[in-house]
Amino acid sequence: MAQFNSGDTTLVKISHAFNSLATVVADSDNGAAVEVGPFSHASSLLSPLFGCLGIAFKFAEMDYVAKVKDLAEASKSIQTLPSMIELDVQANSVRFAGSHTRNLLRVKRGLDMVRVLFQQILVTEGNSLKAPASKAYGQVFAPYHGWAIRKAVSAGMYALPTKGQLLRKLNEDEASAKVQMQNYVTASTTLIQYIDKLFISRELGIDW
Repeated sequence: MAQFNSGDTTLVKISHAFNSLATVVADSDNGAAVEVGPFSHASSLLSPLFGCLGIAFKFAEMDYVAKVKDLAEASKSIQTLPSMIELDVQANSVRFAGSHTRNLLRVKRGLDMVRVLFQQILVTEGNSLKAPASKAYGQVFAPYHGWAIRKAVSAGMYALPTKGQLLRKLNEDEASAKVQMQNYVTASTTLIQYIDKLFISRELGIDW
């Protein structure tokens, strides 16, 4: 698990934790597997970020936090993500509400949403988060949400903090934030591809 200094900001902790997981993924061809404990811990570091985005992402925060908690519980008895999925496959419970595998897929979507959000913040001029957040929601979550949730999120976009307010909440300056966000984008892309491969290799699909 990544080691932190007491003065590390949220983004530094996120960056370190996901870099550690990406290193494991890079070694997965040699038999290394991402462990449930470090994965759930790294994922939990994103929870405050959802909270900072306000009402537009309240649904995501509540859902995400609950599912990360489930994976943290699972880590007490299951060591790796592949073995966790395998247990659900054997029990024929992959798609059951509350299954660890279903929760992993939902957490992965949360990671992906933040990845797109950071990517868009890095390339978008100005202080507004509306365009980056709308793009991230539209790309990752909207295809799985009904009209009512999409409408509520759209209305909530007007209450988003500005980029400056978000960075202040995270105790970041812009230069440092850009570095940490790019680190997360790179590391999480590797991790998300790894998780997708775990699902696709077992013919479980990722669009449900």
